Amino acid sequence: MPTPPLAGGTAGPAALRPLIDTVLTALHDGAALRDGPLPAGGPDTVTPRTRTATHPLIPDHGTGAHHALRALVTALTEGAADPAHPHCAAHLHTPPLALAAAADLAASALNPSMDSWDQAPAAATLEADLTTALATEIYPHAPSPDAVITTGGTEANQLALLLARERHGPVQTVCATTTHHSVARAAWLLGLPEPVTVPAAPDGTMDPAALDDTLTRLDRPLLVVATAGTTDTGAIDPLDTIADLCTTHGAELHIDAAYGGPLLFSPTHRTLIHGLHRAHSVTLDLHKLGWQPASAGLFAVPERHHLTPLHHHAPYLNADDDTEAGLPDLLGRSLRTTRRPDALKIAVTLQALGRTGLADLIDRTLATAHHLADLITQTPTLDLYRRPTISTVLFRPTDADDHTVATLRRTLLNRGHAVLGRAHAAGRLWLKATLLNPHTTPQDLQALIDLVTATTTDLAVTTTPRTEGDTPR
Repeated sequence: MPTPPLAGGTAGPAALRPLIDTVLTALHDGAALRDGPLPAGGPDTVTPRTRTATHPLIPDHGTGAHHALRALVTALTEGAADPAHPHCAAHLHTPPLALAAAADLAASALNPSMDSWDQAPAAATLEADLTTALATEIYPHAPSPDAVITTGGTEANQLALLLARERHGPVQTVCATTTHHSVARAAWLLGLPEPVTVPAAPDGTMDPAALDDTLTRLDRPLLVVATAGTTDTGAIDPLDTIADLCTTHGAELHIDAAYGGPLLFSPTHRTLIHGLHRAHSVTLDLHKLGWQPASAGLFAVPERHHLTPLHHHAPYLNADDDTEAGLPDLLGRSLRTTRRPDALKIAVTLQALGRTGLADLIDRTLATAHHLADLITQTPTLDLYRRPTISTVLFRPTDADDHTVATLRRTLLNRGHAVLGRAHAAGRLWLKATLLNPHTTPQDLQALIDLVTATTTDLAVTTTPRTEGDTPR
């Protein structure tokens, strides 16, 4: 077998073209075989089929590039939960824009490693400019805002607790019952006290009165973590009120805006996150309401020097004399060493769409969520939890118990008809539709409602006990 070609250099594009064509064909063929939002049959069907199609993964003699790409990409696509399908709406798992995926291909082909300038000369400049620009969106009046790119909200929230610890020592984190689980995990990883949990208000947001009481009785230093877009309901905490309480009690504030942060780009909806700029740090994910391939997270601060504790010295990457000679030091831009140039796909998207284009995607998506809520309220057999704050809609069959709701969700999954999430709110289990597809139509939403109601009826028929004289089915 000849030596396989490389993706980079002047010869790389010619080598990639036929391979990309094979991949695109396999993506199409796999989606056609799946014919829905996810494969039918559940794990008992998908697992053996995938293993049969991809075995052996390490053969003695290779099958060749096109055969391997065709076999594995087709198998993966046939067995995928496809967020581009309008009935795949369980999680904060966005369908990426084609242009962002294309930019990601370029990043893979060039393969810059963002831990030293000599591995990523232009990418280092692009990342520095992009992170400053996005930090300025969050902190428009700060003199020197900055940000670092992360793998997502979990890493960004961990950075928030880490830097608070570096400033103040063993800081006590205070958060709501609806705060993302990564905050408690970060406290554990960093050897910090277990977070103190504040009860939620009836609407699922952090209760300001309870927060006030909690901050009054706790010893300093304190870090309050508020949320702009919870994973269960999309609720946004009262950010300005919480910031006021933090000022009163001398606590720092971190806002996890992984979900809701991109609302900054929508003139129609940015008031939902008013007060974001008052946080000492902010988490943002553009692989949610930014339509980027994962990962595309951000951790932002109002002052560049707040990131100084991340500085790390490794002579082969950022020797002192190199830095003094003018080579940018990239090692302090992340807790990771080797990392991809995720700034490229984000920058391509922002430049291609502009503010108005991104705002249009956000506004369309939120309007779709409200339309789904309208359809639910118009369906007598369904109950709506509450109007959506962002794009998460909770609903359930009227008079169903939690076991029925859970069974209904799994039935839709196993039949390959719909991917809906699950969330507990107001003491009950709900189906969760997290709408992130700006191409979803009213007809798609009505079809989803029809699937849920028809499957609920099927379950009721199959679980109703027979009485004497009934004909077995």
